[in-house]
Amino acid sequence: MKSKKLAVVGVATAAALAVPAAASASSPEKSVTVTVMGTSDLHGNTLNWDYFKNAEFADGKGNHVGLAKVSTLVDRVRAERGADRTLLFDSGDTIQGTPLAYYYAKIEPVSETGRLHPMARAMNAIGYDAVTLGNHEFNYGLPLLATWVRQMKAPVLGANAVHARSGLPAYRPFVIKTMKVRGEKPVKVGVLGLTNPGVAIWDKANVEGKLRFTDLVASARKWVPVIRGLGADVVVVTAHAGDNGLSSYGGDLPVENASALVAEQVPGIDAVLFGHAHNEVAQKFVTNRATGRQVLLSEPGKWGQRLSVLDFTLAKQRGRWVVTGKSSALLNTNTVAEDPKIVALMKEQHDTTVKYVNTVVAQSREQLSAAESPYKDTPILDYIQKVQTETVAKALEGTADAALPVLSISAPFSRSAVFPAGPVSVRDMAGLYIYDNTLMAVKLTGSQLKDYLEYSARYFNQLAPGAPVDLAALTNAGGTPDYNYDQLAGVTYDVDVAKPVGQRIAGLSYQGRPVAADQQFVVAINNYRQSGGGGFPHVTTAPVVYNAQVEIRQALIDHATATGTIDPAAFAEANWRLTRDGAPLF
Repeated sequence: MKSKKLAVVGVATAAALAVPAAASASSPEKSVTVTVMGTSDLHGNTLNWDYFKNAEFADGKGNHVGLAKVSTLVDRVRAERGADRTLLFDSGDTIQGTPLAYYYAKIEPVSETGRLHPMARAMNAIGYDAVTLGNHEFNYGLPLLATWVRQMKAPVLGANAVHARSGLPAYRPFVIKTMKVRGEKPVKVGVLGLTNPGVAIWDKANVEGKLRFTDLVASARKWVPVIRGLGADVVVVTAHAGDNGLSSYGGDLPVENASALVAEQVPGIDAVLFGHAHNEVAQKFVTNRATGRQVLLSEPGKWGQRLSVLDFTLAKQRGRWVVTGKSSALLNTNTVAEDPKIVALMKEQHDTTVKYVNTVVAQSREQLSAAESPYKDTPILDYIQKVQTETVAKALEGTADAALPVLSISAPFSRSAVFPAGPVSVRDMAGLYIYDNTLMAVKLTGSQLKDYLEYSARYFNQLAPGAPVDLAALTNAGGTPDYNYDQLAGVTYDVDVAKPVGQRIAGLSYQGRPVAADQQFVVAINNYRQSGGGGFPHVTTAPVVYNAQVEIRQALIDHATATGTIDPAAFAEANWRLTRDGAPLF
């Protein structure tokens, strides 16, 4: 375990001060510099490895990933600044996102085996000082989360995750780190952890009736004065929330991306280390409305690609430490080698995961690619639809809804997904369905289906008659991601991209007949979408007729294993197409 940062901070002269960020009536006597390093949205990445490609991670921008890379940078900063002058925090989304994380949550769950979670193993070795809960921490249920929290040597924070009945914090709200200063009073750094209110929607099945998630601003208003009252000289908020003040859901929950709002509206905060949006923000200043002081914000991207480094200069004024300067920057992990100590620590669990993801589960009659799936009906997405439809239809046998038509909704999660001709492995399946969603089914009417499809078709930019078809400009209108373009199987329909939004769905039919407005259908759907993810209409209030907590990725693997063959002749059906003024676009 690397050394904790509770020893001696060196003393500098007043001449070394940065440009003041907080005014004072008296001249500073002495100054010290404290450095806070931060990661966020690690998403189960410990090594620089892509389990879906069975190779070292590589993208078009030359990024590297993983805690082994982060560890090397952390060691470098500790060596440069002094290990006793630095702290290391994380802003959430830690235990979900790679086959490694999945394996030790679902295949050999650490909550049952008692083994150390790979993310706890790596983060403990690096020496984190505090870690904040992200929304994806709740994906695998509260028992698995509780196991990971217990295994972490660093406190795991979440001030606004409270018990549903009592309203008391369900997790530790904050921690104060005391850093000794030679010949002076210690510097106290307080860190407040805030998680995302969207957990109440996205993981409703895991938290409903157990936890509530309060407003980030209100929570900070409650706890920052407590932290200051306990003597904190520096207050850092680690927030799993973006900074644009917007939400991906309706107004029933507190604001999703509230980091800048916290900085603006809550006095007493020096900096916000935030995450959730997977953006890179090296340094950003927000003016607090009450005090007029500048609050520093930084976001270190995702997956361990970057490390935020925040420097705080503190001056001794009237017997107490006051922040007089602050700045931040991002360090790129592709500039360093992996820490061999972390690589060695992770070897057994990494090798186990590699073996698992390369297990062959079926043979594919031909190569199936998802490259065109955002704008064409492709067989590889039809495979998801088939498995979802069959799973729900089988579960409804003998129920009151058994006679209703079963439809299925899915989206193009990954344009790079491929089922090769020949052996298909677990990693091929995981590469197609990259999220840990579970399967549900709801009842919708024909008119509701039409509304849903119109909403989904916002994904396309309007294409004028006669204009050339530019695939790069056709999709992702308004920044809509691929995973928010839902395709519906079991009915036929056209999407007319020449028409304005809201008037694009034509010819919606079931078994050759137009769908009636009051006709009822069962629709297979994932839990993220049913709970409000993406803001699609009707599904959050529709009657739920199936919710057996079956993971869709595992259902795909189980189906392939049972049949042994993936043959598009058995499931491929081009039931939707893009048109322009009624004529097929392709």
